[in-house]
Amino acid sequence: MPKTDPARVRAILDALAALYPDPVCALRYGKPYELLFAVILSAQCTDARVNMITPALFEKYPSLEAFAGADIADVEECIRSCGFYHTKARAIVETAGILLDSYGGELPDTLEELVKLPGVGRKTANLILGDVYRRPGAVVTDTHCIRIANRLELCEGREPEKVERALREVLPPEESSDFCHRLVLHGRALCTARRPDCAHCPLYLSLCRGA
Repeated sequence: MPKTDPARVRAILDALAALYPDPVCALRYGKPYELLFAVILSAQCTDARVNMITPALFEKYPSLEAFAGADIADVEECIRSCGFYHTKARAIVETAGILLDSYGGELPDTLEELVKLPGVGRKTANLILGDVYRRPGAVVTDTHCIRIANRLELCEGREPEKVERALREVLPPEESSDFCHRLVLHGRALCTARRPDCAHCPLYLSLCRGA
């Protein structure tokens, strides 16, 4: 059963904040829609690879208008190395047009509207709500979040929406976005998928081993 008493959750939040005081998204972007496009590119691809692709991509297409008018085949060539480039290029070009035609060039500010965009699911929508709009309660259930939240016994199961609901019930809404970013950082630094470094993990030593 999950162990979600408020004191334990608070201890986890404080330990993560001490380890990672500056929780920022690993994807680099300048404009809100650039974050959206970077997240679309990140599906089945590392953030590091996306960050190698996007500077040239955003220079070649410096506006939503440029993306909306782009030849999909040209966009595919720019993003080929990130995988699934046919689907991702089409999603980016189509989304640019939708944002211009239906949202005045701005990103929607609700989950319900965001998930209507091509290539956007709940994970991406929550990232936009948390990072762009600083919306309380945004929970981004990427692979790091799901894995580590289970290891910390904050939830059970691997289904993203189920984990999202479980974490939303126990996390302070104003801290949920930063919590998810910190789990990504922790998943890369110590709590890796195959060989977690539990011997040097304050969370494991203080909260799990002694539980």
